[in-house]
Amino acid sequence: MQSDYRILVINPGSDSTQVGVFDDERCIFEKEIIHQPEQLRNDNWIRKQSEYRKQAILDVLDYEGINLSKLTAVCGKGGLLRPIKGGTYKVNAAMLYDLRTATFGEHISNLGGVIAYEIASGLNIDAYIVDPVVVDELEEIARFSGIPDISRRSIFHALNHKAAGRKAAAHLHTVYEDLNLIIVHMGKGITIGAHQKGKVIDVNNGLDGDGPFTTERSGSLPIGDLVRLCFSEKYTKEEMLKKVVGNGGVMAYLGTSSLYEVDNMMKSGDTNAKNVYDAMAYQISKEIGSMGTVLSGEVDAIVFTGFLSYESKLIEIITRRVNWIADIFIYPGENELMALNEGALRVLRNEENYLYYSANEEWNDDQRV
Repeated sequence: MQSDYRILVINPGSDSTQVGVFDDERCIFEKEIIHQPEQLRNDNWIRKQSEYRKQAILDVLDYEGINLSKLTAVCGKGGLLRPIKGGTYKVNAAMLYDLRTATFGEHISNLGGVIAYEIASGLNIDAYIVDPVVVDELEEIARFSGIPDISRRSIFHALNHKAAGRKAAAHLHTVYEDLNLIIVHMGKGITIGAHQKGKVIDVNNGLDGDGPFTTERSGSLPIGDLVRLCFSEKYTKEEMLKKVVGNGGVMAYLGTSSLYEVDNMMKSGDTNAKNVYDAMAYQISKEIGSMGTVLSGEVDAIVFTGFLSYESKLIEIITRRVNWIADIFIYPGENELMALNEGALRVLRNEENYLYYSANEEWNDDQRV
């Protein structure tokens, strides 16, 4: 069957790059390209890695016989940009500058838009990004922290959140923009968002902010005790940051971030492991409940996604606490390649307009083009 659109999607990881080629919604090719460590170590990492990874992608596509001239568009995972509304953005000069110079922070996802643009520009087609982690649709009231020097920030798994929201909407025979949802992404980071009629009006900062502890992140902490620990001279700034992200949560309590290992500990009768596991489930449940209040109890569904959603025992413990709020949908994994493809498709099919990225301007509705 002849497809209308063929899209190359690119999702960079720390030591690999996922690529996929889609004919409309159908994936015709998918591969994870593993990179050699020596190729990823250099000073000018964004420029060097984009060149190296781009060539690796082109070599794989050539080897697999993928005809680049048949591509309609290229879509990469979005990186650290200024806070922007959710949607699909065409990669432009302002975005490229902020990604290449790491204006808003260094992250491997910055390479997604850069590589997509470099491949697309050689083919005279458009490049896009979809729902990067900096999507910010918070209500103003949600930004208050209690200290004027600190504002709550929206940093979460926006791409997977919104893709899961659209899946739930399809199952409910409606559209994402007509629903109130609590969406729970559970991975190395756990983010729980209140989605009101297509906007994420509140969500915990799952990178180094608040929310439940995870397999390797501390989540919210008792503030006074944290401040005193920071000034105890026991730890450097870098060591404290590592306690929050990397060595926090389950890792801090049990010395592992693998729930498979934790499960084996529990089976062997380790009561501490069971307490830690139950505590993580408890904190996730509590955060879900708080998002229910954000939506004033008007919740159409609770949606679980991310790779920890495969953990049936974890899901069971959480759902026993929260299933009174709303019906529950579970979409394990991340499926980011599919989500990127779907975002580009919505624009190509004129189901929605692409958005314009400007590094120095506040958002306004005129930026939809």
